[in-house]
Amino acid sequence: MRFIKILLLFFVFQVSAQQGGMWIPSLLEGMNETEMQSLGSKLTAQDIYDVNNSSLKDAIGHFNGGCTSEVISDQGLVLTNHHCGFGQIQSHSSLENDYLKDGFWAMSLEDELPNEGLFIEFIVSIHDVTEIALKGINDSMTETEKQSLISKNTNAALKTWPKESWQDVKTKAFYEGNQYFLFVTERFEDIRLVGAPPSSIGKFGSDTDNWVFPRHTGDFSMFRIYADANNRPAKYSKDNKPYKPKHYLPVSLDGVEEGDFTMVFGFPGTTSEYLPAVAIEHITKEFNPTNIAIREAALKVIDQKMKESDAVRIKYASKQARIANAWKKWIGENLGIEKSNAVEKRKAFEATFNKALKEKGLEDKYGNILPEFDQLYKDFAPINIKRRNFIEVFLVTNELMQMTFRAYQVEQALIANPENLERGKEVLTGQLQGIHKNYDADLDKGVYLNVMPLYGKDVDASIYDNTAFTNLDSALSLLEGDAATVIKNLNNDAAFAYAKPIIDEFFNSLNPEYQQKNEPITALQTKYMTALMEALPNARYFPDANSTLRVTYGQVRGYSPRDAVYYNPVSYLDGVIEKYIPGDYEFDVPQKLIDLYEAKDYGQYADKNGKVPVCFLGTNHTTGGNSGSPAIDAEGNLVGLNFDRVWEGTMSDMNYDPEICRNIMVDLRYVLFIVDKYAGATHLIDEMTLVHPKKDSGKKKKKRRKSKKK
Repeated sequence: MRFIKILLLFFVFQVSAQQGGMWIPSLLEGMNETEMQSLGSKLTAQDIYDVNNSSLKDAIGHFNGGCTSEVISDQGLVLTNHHCGFGQIQSHSSLENDYLKDGFWAMSLEDELPNEGLFIEFIVSIHDVTEIALKGINDSMTETEKQSLISKNTNAALKTWPKESWQDVKTKAFYEGNQYFLFVTERFEDIRLVGAPPSSIGKFGSDTDNWVFPRHTGDFSMFRIYADANNRPAKYSKDNKPYKPKHYLPVSLDGVEEGDFTMVFGFPGTTSEYLPAVAIEHITKEFNPTNIAIREAALKVIDQKMKESDAVRIKYASKQARIANAWKKWIGENLGIEKSNAVEKRKAFEATFNKALKEKGLEDKYGNILPEFDQLYKDFAPINIKRRNFIEVFLVTNELMQMTFRAYQVEQALIANPENLERGKEVLTGQLQGIHKNYDADLDKGVYLNVMPLYGKDVDASIYDNTAFTNLDSALSLLEGDAATVIKNLNNDAAFAYAKPIIDEFFNSLNPEYQQKNEPITALQTKYMTALMEALPNARYFPDANSTLRVTYGQVRGYSPRDAVYYNPVSYLDGVIEKYIPGDYEFDVPQKLIDLYEAKDYGQYADKNGKVPVCFLGTNHTTGGNSGSPAIDAEGNLVGLNFDRVWEGTMSDMNYDPEICRNIMVDLRYVLFIVDKYAGATHLIDEMTLVHPKKDSGKKKKKRRKSKKK
């Protein structure tokens, strides 16, 4: 088949010290292994991924489907980012026990806090099922027909694939649908909160420092995996025991220096590295600015209300962080694209592509692709912007509009089939309870007044005084009675009546038009990926991120964001104190941390200059989902915890530039310093295996096992 033949060529590259790329861990032998070693790694491909023996991949867990975590002890102790565990920390917080403000440390297993719904998933094995997935696919099929057959093929494979009873299987598309892999997984669902620093450490710098270096944020939290008596996944039970992992990461006390090898191993979410220039231009000049404006309008209200009230701060801490994170990321993305001249460089690459098509006699086959992209995006841009603006207002920033949206979905289900009543009530009740758990109507009204004008609709503030949705009990009373009564109750509500025509437009016009205009773009992107590989077979191609396990490697490096400015690759505790502003919600510092600094009471966690490192930079290619990913040294030890990128480098989702793009990691010595000297949780330090790989470098190394043929 056309798709398979192209991929099975699997390109021969010149090995260089070029970084960038998110590589499939089961396919590292050869070029990737050699390149990693040229950057300083002493690891083999089999050290990283092995299905027959324990390997690094067995310590890497997908944290709740959106972040990454790693096992750091033989008792299932897990490390991830503070912001990844933020929702769980918040859920256990109250005015009496403000774990967001004061931190939390379980001093025994009995003190660890369970978290309903939280899971960590591990990859057992990875299998190429491209031939199975694409069986029967041909160029005469429509995109809908292709996707239908692919789904049928992969579903059949999932049903028959060998696995243990406690394991799961799933498939994912790679290279824009040119290749497919199947993953055998194990999901653990008894995950308990072990420790978290106060937000003044775990979120130090907050929005001001977010996506910016130098960072001084101790962005970490600790959990523990529990398993049943057979060490297998199980729902929460007091009888469960700490999980005994197949592999856990030793922690290096030697830290990093500029030029050191770093590998980030995790579950990056989404990238779009092979977009045409017209798409990048649309995103950065049209799409992003409108959504930035909506989130900025919401944040003005949320930030002010959180400063005024501790109760509101606790309720909205997670929501604010979620809204602010993408808002600032999009701003940096636009700056990076402009600074790196990415659009013009992509156009120059497209000229090279067109030249290659001509030289290889492929113009008739692929010469239409780029002109088609230009026309498709011209038609697609307005509906893409309007649809996303709706989502920002109705599902991201304004909770009253979100409640009406969910109620509309139930109303439509009841109109279609009144027998859906009980299920509809159950679903909407759960959604309303989830929103009202952390809801403030006054704050939400302010957000509504700020964001709704940006969607272009009339604003009616009176709906907040005449709706049942701002109070949970009154909102649930709308669901009393039979289907006809529930429908009547909803339509008599002022907020629902206001929002319904707008939501109608979304479902009946905006979304269908979006799907209609996006489908040919998706199909053309698949064709473009195929064409690139055929026309330019010696270029480097890695698959876009899709929330599957990936390896990205690089080195510790500083960078120059603008003229006459250079950032050293490591920040220190000194910088925390320099930024300290007493009482400030972003830059306050706990007194105990100040005392430790003034006494220089650093224990074994200072570097050779007697300073405590806090964060460091690397050239690893990361994105959302890599939050919490381990930064692993040349020997396979944990040296850092990935949590951010530099502001200009957020463009790496579309355009990785090794001169600009840097990821930011918490130095593990700072994590250990906080756990030990600040929190006094020395029992957690005792669980870990602390090593000195650099100090031991002159000693006889442990003999590595030889690679085995599979």
